[in-house]
Amino acid sequence: MSYELIATLMFSSMMLMLLTGQRVFGAIGFVAVVASLLLWGDRGGFDLGFAAAMKLMKWYPLLTLPMFIFMGYVLSESKIADDLYKMFHVWMGGLRGGLAIGTIGLMVLISAMNGLSVAGMAIGSTIALPELLKRGYDKRMVTGVIQAGSSLGILVPPSVVLVLYAMIARQPVSQLWLAGIVPGLMMAGLFIGYIVIRCRMNPDLGPVLPAEDRDIPRAEKMRLLTAGLLPLGIFFVMMFPFVKGWTSLVESSAIGAIAAFVAAVLKGRMTREVFENSVRNTLGITCMFMWIILAALAFGAVFDGLGAVKAIESLFTETLSLSPWTILILMQLSFIVMGTFLDDTAMLVIVAPLYVPLVGELGFDLIWYGILYTITTQIAYMTPPFGYNLFLMRAMAPPEITLRDIYASITPFVMIMVGALALVMIFPGLATWLPDQVYPTP
Repeated sequence: MSYELIATLMFSSMMLMLLTGQRVFGAIGFVAVVASLLLWGDRGGFDLGFAAAMKLMKWYPLLTLPMFIFMGYVLSESKIADDLYKMFHVWMGGLRGGLAIGTIGLMVLISAMNGLSVAGMAIGSTIALPELLKRGYDKRMVTGVIQAGSSLGILVPPSVVLVLYAMIARQPVSQLWLAGIVPGLMMAGLFIGYIVIRCRMNPDLGPVLPAEDRDIPRAEKMRLLTAGLLPLGIFFVMMFPFVKGWTSLVESSAIGAIAAFVAAVLKGRMTREVFENSVRNTLGITCMFMWIILAALAFGAVFDGLGAVKAIESLFTETLSLSPWTILILMQLSFIVMGTFLDDTAMLVIVAPLYVPLVGELGFDLIWYGILYTITTQIAYMTPPFGYNLFLMRAMAPPEITLRDIYASITPFVMIMVGALALVMIFPGLATWLPDQVYPTP
């Protein structure tokens, strides 16, 4: 049996197991170990899993995962994130669509606190969505705002997905985070621009808040501003020494976790329940990611041993005579298709053994490609009929928002994100400029 056929059987077996509802790490790891045993015998099969586990345990930057996840859950569970929305409510309620604009700002800051899109979706749908509906905002527009804003969680640092990509692609996490800042803020700015234009054309979509709701003492407004900017202060305390080179990535993540914990204590919100929920959720998500990375490393080792990447490169470039850019675009389209039934982590670990080395062989920058992957994943999250974010939104939204409303709400935001993806592809400097400034090549 040829190595190409073995690689095809492995990939198809893994997809079949995923379609039957198996856990991602179980399907990937099982196929990897079974293939290794059949190819190289008992010794090869056992050595593969052991080597992957040792590689995972020795990867020092992986310590950032529990730190950032804990920081996000502390800020969320202690309701510090609620203060953010109160700040936007008071300071931006006088603008047409001001609360929707504030919701995008809330999502950006939540992303900087947690690094997971699910956290932004949960906070936006429970805090912002009821308030927006109560204030007469169009339900379809605000539903789209929350879905689009929450997707920024996997692009704006500290993105957990980019940490996983860095592990699999063997790229510096710090450079990937810096690469995501400009595209992430650009997308947030495009979302805000769309809201401003739509609400200017049709003021009924985002009415101005009544004067009595905004007429509060200046001292109270300043207090809300201070409380709302606290998460931003924590992010600054965490990232500034890292960008200046005073601390390592792991040390900065520890600073962020400690700062969030201290802030919750000083505000009197670090109860036993908050602490237990934060630790339990952190442990659960961290273990899930570690199992997925372990399975992905094992699967990738088998593919490397088979030489599958070279075979696929030869198929595309020599047999089919496709240009590197055509191959890259086909990769992005495949992400969108897979995003209809898989989440971002599953997509990454399934195709990373094929795509990441192939991208390098085609001559593309892997830091830049990491941002392309992330933006494409965001688009896949919101692409009907089975986009991941669509069903998360349906589960968290109030009954008056139907699945039809959710589908209709995301169309303009998906178009904006496709435009942002095209801009990053045409102008790679949008992603690579900041890392090059902070880490100039000698």
